[in-house]
Amino acid sequence: MLTNNNKIYHRKKIMVLTIACVVMFLLLFGRLIYLMVWRADYYSQLATDLHERERSIKAARGRILDRNGTVLADNKTVCTISVIHNQIENEEEVIRVLCKELDLSEEYVRKRVEKYSSMERIKSNVDKAVGDKIREYDLAGVKVDEDYKRYYPYGELASKVLGFTGGDNQGIIGLEVVYEDYLAGEAGKILTVTDARGVEVEEAGERRREPVAGNDLYISLDRNIQTYATQLAEQAMATKEADSVSIIVMNPNNGEIYACVNVPEFDLDNPYELPEGTSDTLTAEEKQDALNRMWRNACINDTYEPGSVFKIITAAAGLEEGVVTPSSTFSCPGFIVVDDRKIRCHKVAGHGSEDFVQATMNSCNPVFITVGLRLGVDNYYKYFEQFGLKTKTGIDLPGEAGTIMHKKEDMGNVELATVSFGQSFQITAMQMITTAASIINGGNRVTPHFGLKAVDESGEVVESFTYPVQEGIVSEETSATMRSILEMVVSEGSGKNGKVEGYRVGGKTATSQTLPRGSGRYIASFIGFAPADDPQVIAIAIINNPQGVYYGGQVAAPVIRQLFENILPYLGIKEYNQ
Repeated sequence: MLTNNNKIYHRKKIMVLTIACVVMFLLLFGRLIYLMVWRADYYSQLATDLHERERSIKAARGRILDRNGTVLADNKTVCTISVIHNQIENEEEVIRVLCKELDLSEEYVRKRVEKYSSMERIKSNVDKAVGDKIREYDLAGVKVDEDYKRYYPYGELASKVLGFTGGDNQGIIGLEVVYEDYLAGEAGKILTVTDARGVEVEEAGERRREPVAGNDLYISLDRNIQTYATQLAEQAMATKEADSVSIIVMNPNNGEIYACVNVPEFDLDNPYELPEGTSDTLTAEEKQDALNRMWRNACINDTYEPGSVFKIITAAAGLEEGVVTPSSTFSCPGFIVVDDRKIRCHKVAGHGSEDFVQATMNSCNPVFITVGLRLGVDNYYKYFEQFGLKTKTGIDLPGEAGTIMHKKEDMGNVELATVSFGQSFQITAMQMITTAASIINGGNRVTPHFGLKAVDESGEVVESFTYPVQEGIVSEETSATMRSILEMVVSEGSGKNGKVEGYRVGGKTATSQTLPRGSGRYIASFIGFAPADDPQVIAIAIINNPQGVYYGGQVAAPVIRQLFENILPYLGIKEYNQ
């Protein structure tokens, strides 16, 4: 029997348990009210999300247009074909139709049709006509979504500048990747409601969030100039059996690039197709390496030994520092001895007595070595840096290579001598033309570039791109003197094959030997600008490993002459005698 104390204890225990249960019930009830009233929208959305299937709608990528509004990169409508397993009513019919219309193997299609997943992609970038035909079959569980594929109307034109996009329409190389944030746009969505089995509820319909198109990109490239420069490069490559040819055409006053050619180019609509004759037994790694080489922009990504065009830099530094004047006299016996090294002039017999203007016209190595030695290592390095040669140009293309130069502490007289006439170091073609432009434009270091502005669908300018300019890398006086000397090089000197009838043209030739020395491989190049007294355009042609005659004055200068003969009138540059 329970004692009175025990009874009291048990009654208290029951009371505590009852109170606890009541409190628990009230808490649960309160929580339920909270969830049903205050959190109803949230959990309703979660429930909807569990039964919603999401399909992405690609945004139209912004176009790329040249300076005149010609479309260089566009979009065409394509389709993505997908299947939803739980919605398929007749698997065999779906497999048969997709194999037939998409030209795919039964094994490939069956594997994806029978896969239990929310959605399985069968094929993307399907021609719209094919997509429309599949849609007409009205097969349950088969989805045909329209999206966009990049399309390049001019095929190979400026391939290594424009770049291309991948399967997801994202930029891979070139301007396509640099301006990705402007071009990409924002994808949309299609939301459909399904039941517990994953079958769409037709009565619920679908919800759409429309995509936002990317911005159009206007660039400084001129399709007509790019086309003609490409034709000249291809002609030079075929005639001289060269490995490659590069041409850059630029406005020297603001850095806008009118043309940037690297032949051989590649087909932008088939960027993974290797050149004809490439071995079909390449490993995956070898194929990727071959593709990377094919995509390289030699003007930006590769360095070369500039040779005598670099005498423009030595001359400008010497004039600016006052170690030489146009009337300074020299004597060239055909060589010069620096320390224990005998360095020859290209004219074995020598040029004899000559002033500095004549030495530049003759492209005389001993004279430029003398100027370099007069400057000394410290001063030469000072101008090398002042002219911007130790930094990259800042061009709006990926993978720009830097200058490969002797360290100052490792630079003796011999190294200084060879650098003075453009040997024993390497720069990019873009660096060479940019530095030359900055010397002849009055002394302002420009930033070479393509991007001009980004424009939205309504035509409103989203952003106008600006680029830094470093003023005063040489004085106006030195710049004017250089223009005058380089005009003499073309009118009477080694660059006479770059002369254009009716126009004042300045320029400099170069012939450099590739490493290792004695390989028999040369690079012929020429830089030209016009009008010589007020430069509006500057261009460089580089011919890599020409066969037969390989001198820059005979091989590269005529290319720039033909280029100028056509584009100077096109640019509205008047002949000097008018």
